[in-house]
This record gives sequence, structure tokens and C-alpha cells, in this order.
Amino acid sequence: MAKADGEIVIKKYANRRLYNTGTSTYVTLEDLAKMVKKGEDFLVQDAKSGEDITHSVLTQIIFEQESKTGNTLLPISFLRQLISYYGDQMQMVVPSFLEHSMKAFTEQQTQMREQMTKAFGDHPLSKNLQMPIQLLEEQVKRNTEMFQQAMQMFSPFLGGQQPAKETRKAEAKDIDELKEQLRSLQSKLDNL
Repeated sequence: MAKADGEIVIKKYANRRLYNTGTSTYVTLEDLAKMVKKGEDFLVQDAKSGEDITHSVLTQIIFEQESKTGNTLLPISFLRQLISYYGDQMQMVVPSFLEHSMKAFTEQQTQMREQMTKAFGDHPLSKNLQMPIQLLEEQVKRNTEMFQQAMQMFSPFLGGQQPAKETRKAEAKDIDELKEQLRSLQSKLDNL
């Protein structure tokens, strides 16, 4: 059985090897990460029990991606906040909220790319990166505010409290890091 409802089935064996039944080849977690980036759906099953273990394999891919490079995608403050929701009344709400947030972010990212293309036009080296920096700052602020508002709606203990000082510092640090990355990109473009 190579596919189930359009999804490729990956079998995971006891020796930790992964077998793509669609291509009849062994694959690695890196191969699966590439499939995700291409938008290919797959289901990972335990070869012996047939149990769906897709969630744990995708989590393992994220762990490897986070530890492989110095460029982490998940800030420590976010990870701490996420961990705090396990076993909490919010645990049931967080997955759908995160899924909705990622979908909205992806749509906004597409719009941002279109705006950057318009800003840079045919001469990318002749344009200033100030506008994209402002767009990224605004996007991070909107997403952070949306997350905080949603969490306040669902948690009666937060009421109208402002985020902790440490959270605000972490958010400011994330924004500063984005600014620095864009400045570095501008410098590289200027050198070209």
C-alpha cells in the first residue's frame, strides 16, 4: 500500500530506519523535511503495529532542525510558554490557535513578499531595506498581540494583565535580531 488518501506512507522500523512506500526507498529525517518544504503529505506508521507516529516524527524533525544550525526558529520564551500549557486548561485550545496563526502568518508572508517585490522592482540593489524592516516589525508586533489577546480571552486568571517584563524583553530581543539580520543583508547587498 503506497498511499492512503493521497498521502505517502512512510514505515518506521524498529531499527529506526524509515521506508518510503511510495518510492520503495529508505529515507532520512532530512528527506522528510524536504518533502514537507515541497508540500508533500505523508503519514508515518510504525512498521510493526501500524500506529500513526507522524506527530512524533515531525517533532523529531523540528528538534533536529533547531539543533543543527545556530538559527533557531522557536524563541526560548515561546517554548517556555508552550510547555506551560501542557496539562493546563489551555491545552485543548492551543493546537487550533497555533494552526490558525501559522495559516494567517503564511498568508501574510505571501503578501509581504509581493510588497517587497513591488518595493525592489527591477533593481533590487538600488532600493533601501527600511520598508521591509518596518513590515517585519509590524508583522511580529501584530502576531504577538494577537497571541496575547487570544490567551487572555481563554484564560480567566490572566484578566487584563500585561505580559511579563521578561516576555516583553524577549519580544524586543527578537525584533532587534530581525533588524540586525536585515541590516546585515543590506550591507551585503551594498557590497555587491
